Amino acid sequence: MPIFDQSRCDGCGLCVTVCKCGALALSDNIIAIVEVENCGWCTDCELVCATGALQCPFEIVALES
Repeated sequence: MPIFDQSRCDGCGLCVTVCKCGALALSDNIIAIVEVENCGWCTDCELVCATGALQCPFEIVALES
């Protein structure tokens, strides 16, 4: 699941708008990860987060056949 640092969140909501699976929500100008099982690990939320409040701590490795 993405790691969220609440102290860095500025409440812009951009991560919520790019989340295709509805895993994020905005509440009181702070994001919340609400549907962890729906997260598709696309990393779009991490890419748009200007403050670095969201991080996806994994690396995708492609294996050659």
